[in-house]
Amino acid sequence: MAAGTCIGRGLDVLMFDKNEQPGRKLRITGKGRCNVTNNCPPEEVIAAANGGRFLYSALMGFSPEDAMAFFEGLGVPLKTERGRRVFPQSDRAADIAGALMRYSGGAELRRETVKEVLTEDGRVTGVKTDKGYYQAKNVLLACGGASYPATGSDGSGYRLCEKLGHSIVPIGPSLVPLVEAGGTCSRLMGLSLRNVGVRVTAAGKKKPVYTDFGELLFTHFGLSGPTILSASAHMRPMEPGVYTVHIDLKPALNEGQLDARILRDLEENKNRQFINSLDRLLPQKLIPVIVERSGVPGETRCNSVTREQRRGLLSALKDFAVEIEGFRPIDEAIVTAGGVSLREVDPKTMSSKLIEGLYFAGEMLDVDAPTGGYNLQIAFATGRLAGLSMGG
Repeated sequence: MAAGTCIGRGLDVLMFDKNEQPGRKLRITGKGRCNVTNNCPPEEVIAAANGGRFLYSALMGFSPEDAMAFFEGLGVPLKTERGRRVFPQSDRAADIAGALMRYSGGAELRRETVKEVLTEDGRVTGVKTDKGYYQAKNVLLACGGASYPATGSDGSGYRLCEKLGHSIVPIGPSLVPLVEAGGTCSRLMGLSLRNVGVRVTAAGKKKPVYTDFGELLFTHFGLSGPTILSASAHMRPMEPGVYTVHIDLKPALNEGQLDARILRDLEENKNRQFINSLDRLLPQKLIPVIVERSGVPGETRCNSVTREQRRGLLSALKDFAVEIEGFRPIDEAIVTAGGVSLREVDPKTMSSKLIEGLYFAGEMLDVDAPTGGYNLQIAFATGRLAGLSMGG
C-alpha cells in the first residue's frame, strides 16, 4: 500500500522482501479468504483498537469505505458477511495480494533481507541487506509482528528499531487461543459449538472484561474459535488464575424457559437414567461433562430428579466455566500486541520522532484490534499515510 502510494506521487521505490512470494501472511488471513476490512465507520475501528486514538489521522484519511472502493477499483469485487466482515467475492486472499502487487508494480522488488537501517547525524541514509548497501532518503519499516514466523513475520523488524534507539513496548500474543487450567477441554477436544454466549471475568473485577456470542472450539489445550480469539485481546496482562471464560450453552433460553424444557425432557424420559436423557439437548461428547458438573448422579432415574438437582443442571448449562492458565505461544497468534512505542511516532505522518526519514506502518506499531477485518484496515491506512508522507 505504501509503495503504490509513493509511486502514484512520482517517487522511486525499492521494496525488500525476504520471502520468495510477497504478501505471504496476507495470503493466509481469514483462513485463506482474507477478511480485508470491516464495513463500519472509521470511528468504530478507532474505538475497537488498542491505541486507537493514535490512528485517527490514518483512518480518517483512509476509512473502511475507502478501502472497499480501493480494492473494487483494482478489480476485486467484495462482499459483506456477518459482523460486517468484508471479503473478496471469490473467497481468495490471493486476489487481494495480487491487487496490491499490481498497485505497487512500479516499484523495484528485491528478494533480500534488511540487516540494518543506516543513519547519519540523526537522519536515514539507506539500508544494509544480506547482499549489499542501498542509499535512500526515506525508509519505511512494515515488517509485521512476531506471529506466524514462517511467513517472515518473525519479529526482526523490532530488532531493527531497537538498534535505531526506538523503544519497543513488550510484545505478546493477541487474537490467540487460550490454555485452560485443568483437563475439561481436552475431554471435549474437537467439539465446535455455534451460537453460544461467551463472558470473560477477571478476579477482583465486578464487570465482565468481555462478552460475545458466536462460535468456539474445544481443543487439547483449552479453547479456540472466533469468540475466544477476540476475547484474548481483552485479557491483559495475562496471569494464571486471573481470568475465567463462562460459556452459556443455551443463550436463546432464559433460566425459566430452559427449566421448562428440561422438565419436558425428563418427563418424556421418566423411566430412563438421567445421563441418557440429554441427547436432544446437548452434543453427545458434552453430556458426560455436563452430568458431572450438574452434580446429578448419571444413573438417577429421570422421574427422581429433584428441583435442586435441576438447578445444578441449569447452572452447568448457563454458566459452563473454564479457568484460564494463559495464552498459547505467540507463533500461534493472529496478531502481535506491543511494538514500536506510539510516543515516538508522529500519528499525522507515521514518521519517527527520533530519526528523520524513518517511517512505520502496520503491525510494527503498538496497536492491535479484535478480529473482523480491523487489523488489515489499520495496516492499509497506516501504510497509505506513510506513503503520502515520505519523500521529503
